[in-house]
Amino acid sequence: MRVDLFDFDLPEENIALRPVTPREAAKLLVVQPETETPYLDRTVGDLPSLLRAGDALVFNDTRVIPAQLEGIRHREGAGGQKVSATLHMRIAGDRWKAFAKPGKRIKLYDRITFGAGEELSAIVEEKGEGGEVTLHFDASGPALDRAIATVGHIPLPPYIASKRADDEADRKDYQTIYAREEGAVAAPTAGLHFTDALFEKLDALGVERHFVTLHVGAGTFLPVKADDTTEHVMHEEIGYVSEETAAALNAVKARGGRIVSVGTTSLRLLESAADPDGTIKPWSGATGIFITPGYRFRTADILMTNFHLPKSTLFMLVSAFSGLKTMRGAYAHAISTGYRFYSYGDSSLLFRDHR
Repeated sequence: MRVDLFDFDLPEENIALRPVTPREAAKLLVVQPETETPYLDRTVGDLPSLLRAGDALVFNDTRVIPAQLEGIRHREGAGGQKVSATLHMRIAGDRWKAFAKPGKRIKLYDRITFGAGEELSAIVEEKGEGGEVTLHFDASGPALDRAIATVGHIPLPPYIASKRADDEADRKDYQTIYAREEGAVAAPTAGLHFTDALFEKLDALGVERHFVTLHVGAGTFLPVKADDTTEHVMHEEIGYVSEETAAALNAVKARGGRIVSVGTTSLRLLESAADPDGTIKPWSGATGIFITPGYRFRTADILMTNFHLPKSTLFMLVSAFSGLKTMRGAYAHAISTGYRFYSYGDSSLLFRDHR
């Protein structure tokens, strides 16, 4: 499909730079493509009235690490130069793939030191396209984790980072309340709207909660540069679906309950773990699944997700889920009525189009 089919104009004032308080006060656009009233304006706090007993919410419990590193490049015969690196996938105890800037000036075997006191050091072991490098750190395992936590910054998305610096509030705001598995460099943002109070209401209703893990990479923010979707290559992300979670979700489907995926990351992982007949299997590994209109979903019935960038792989995914025409209409409605977009913005509850 042509990538320009997924383009739209978004005014700057619709981009959220901070979350609302409390989190569940965010707007929620309910999209029901197979009804006469496809768009309903609600809030996240209304979610219990939109779900029913026996439904199951599936959350991504990945935890964002301070993966934005600022450093100095050292090379024999050349002076130091400021560089930045955004970690996006751990491949060993002492190695991370990262997006480095300025990418063209970084060469193989350069040494980069990070932190004001140069507390952390790495060698550029591999260099790929688009500024992607493999960093081989001097530290490994928990020692490397501690060093990254000390010198790193929360990797705010480019559309926020270009307008303000990260601060202490982001360490809390850019993290779900149930985050536990460290490894993401971007938040699974649909989950940012949930609070303990909202969980209590959903529990009382009889809605189940289950967790999967997909360590969201910085590749989620990369623009689609190809003219056609068939020419775009997704960056892979590491994920896990436990045997317990797979069995529980299969039981939900068997008794007629609905699977509600909280976020596109949860949905991409469920689809990666599902057999052609929709049976969800225990799963672990790297997934680069790329979902565009025409894809036949096997798992989720409902998708809760924030509003995404024009021509992004995530807008393509939601268009596959609820229909391109429906989602173009939904986004036009959201923009005209003042919904806040992107990571710190409002949310939507999308029902699957079975047509």
